[in-house]
Amino acid sequence: MSVYYGSIEAGGTKFVLAIADEHFNIIKKFKFATTTPQETISKTIKYFKENRVSAIGLGSFGPIDLNLSSKTYGYITSTPKVGWKNINLVGQLKEALDIPIYFTTDVNASAYGEMKNTGIKNLVYLTIGTGIGGGAIQNGYFIGGIGHSEMGHQRINRHRDDLTFEGICPFHGDCLEGVAAGPSLEARTGILGEKISSNDPIWDILSYYIAQAAINATLTLAPECIILGGGVMEKPNMISLIQKQFISMLNNYIDLPCSVEKYIRLPTVKENGSATLGNFYLAYSLFTKE
Repeated sequence: MSVYYGSIEAGGTKFVLAIADEHFNIIKKFKFATTTPQETISKTIKYFKENRVSAIGLGSFGPIDLNLSSKTYGYITSTPKVGWKNINLVGQLKEALDIPIYFTTDVNASAYGEMKNTGIKNLVYLTIGTGIGGGAIQNGYFIGGIGHSEMGHQRINRHRDDLTFEGICPFHGDCLEGVAAGPSLEARTGILGEKISSNDPIWDILSYYIAQAAINATLTLAPECIILGGGVMEKPNMISLIQKQFISMLNNYIDLPCSVEKYIRLPTVKENGSATLGNFYLAYSLFTKE
């Protein structure tokens, strides 16, 4: 009998559902916009009732409750996304589908997918897109105790040419997400990020902030590499700008385990598929000792 694994990449902008065979090859994929919880969760349930799998890996936007002993385990909690606060995502899916579900953050799922694709067991994954999030793996395991990290809301030093921008984070204003997430570009310029010229000085400002996040991850977690994903990182030369800023900020304080080009890199899984691959492996882990 064939075994199939499911993936739910639950993003604030879109949901990506996928099914893989026992060798983790994608055989079906379905994307749709994230709307109301009722409509979005109903679509997800319908898809997996029509395409049965043995288990699902679910990587979600957050904050989420990962504490297995908590009354709200499986919930999306204090999210700024309208209508999604305190939604029992895992509970609704389990009740309807009656299969095991591995629940984690979307960036943790991406980190896990990169670990499986590269074999690197100590890494940090930062996604720079509509929001900013980070996941870390040490010795093959996620970090975190009763919850998950919120690297996107760390405090950073402001760029000297960006001091008047208040930031877009509804909780903290000018935290990392508030000044470096994709929507901050339009908030400053009135222009969508993908339409801003690659040589515009705004990219130097964003790279300054993202490089600080990479410095903080380096000095606190000592990973073998830092992977930068998300829509902002699709801008040409963005990765090289960050690498340059990172080297300047580090100032030879410690030796990196490899060249900066290998240390700060783009995802190895193509077509933004790191989270989907990670979810497949996390679903598989429910039946193994991984």
